[in-house]
Amino acid sequence: MSTLQERISHALSGVQNPRTGTSVLAAEMVRDIALTVEGRVRLTLLLGAADDATLVRAVRQAIEHVEGVADVRVDVRDPAQSAAPPPPKPSAPATGRSLPVMEAAPAPRKPPAVPQPVGYPNLGRIIAVSSGKGGVGKSTVAVNLALALVAVGHRVGIMDADIYGPNLPLMLGVDHAPAVIDDKMVPLEAHGLKIMSLGFLIEKDQPAIWRGPIVMKLITQFLRDVNWGVLDYFLVDMPPGTGDAQLSLVQATNVHGAIIVTTPQQVAVGDALRGVKMFERTNVPMLGIVENMSWFENPETGKPIAIFGSGGGARLAADTNLPLLGQIPLDPRVQEGGDTGRPIVVAEPSSAAAKALVKIAARVVERMNERYPA
Repeated sequence: MSTLQERISHALSGVQNPRTGTSVLAAEMVRDIALTVEGRVRLTLLLGAADDATLVRAVRQAIEHVEGVADVRVDVRDPAQSAAPPPPKPSAPATGRSLPVMEAAPAPRKPPAVPQPVGYPNLGRIIAVSSGKGGVGKSTVAVNLALALVAVGHRVGIMDADIYGPNLPLMLGVDHAPAVIDDKMVPLEAHGLKIMSLGFLIEKDQPAIWRGPIVMKLITQFLRDVNWGVLDYFLVDMPPGTGDAQLSLVQATNVHGAIIVTTPQQVAVGDALRGVKMFERTNVPMLGIVENMSWFENPETGKPIAIFGSGGGARLAADTNLPLLGQIPLDPRVQEGGDTGRPIVVAEPSSAAAKALVKIAARVVERMNERYPA
């Protein structure tokens, strides 16, 4: 009877890398396979920038089907970062005390070429929705803005570029692997909105530890290798902060505008300011500021209660000379809709929060038309 190690190796030999035409084993992409007596498996997958990101899921599923495997963990690494360091140069034999000898100056390294953005005219107007910090409702705003655009007849797609917390599958109520037709992934759909997320390609508990070239590869693949059809607007839900994903997006394609989401308190506004400056330095036009969780309406008196302070969005807009696109009140139904796959613009269109989001979407369209007249 074959051992568990042999059965795993046999399963991996059937997982082919489309780029090389060989299995992940033959291509030496799998390293450090560790097993426990309980059937837990952990391994490292070397995934280069030119490799297909769906290989992660393929490797995991191949091992999960092996008899005797109880759990699988796949750690993803960039091959360039996994290369062994060069051996140290042999030192000359000691000859007593002497002055150090300066080595010849190393040849200057040629700076790496900066990727040139590629145009995707079928995607329409590309809008990045970002924030300076997490927890401000950025994904909620992105999803509801997209659905508000759908509601008035626009063809809209949304890409989940938040690789560290891909929440769109939960928020839109869709979560299964996309079909592949003619070497193109088919985006999933919900409420008339086309969606693509890293969450469709990895397991829910799979930690995302990808950086640099891998992030660039994922974003490029979602732009180029997904059959989006012809869209009017393409929203990109960015991770919070100013990291690899933001830089990768602006290097991968021409972003027509960016929206920064903040909450009223000063700590969120300070972080959001850095997000504004990042987009300005990468020559991405800023459309404006959206203030989320602006107030809570007392259900008994109807009076607004500023739970998180007030005026932060207006101050940020004034400091950056940008318009405040709108303020969204705090409503428990927003969170409930996000957890059940029914965003508030769809589930409660008459609510104050939904009406505020619809007005913001209309303001975004106005800003885009001002910058890019038909």
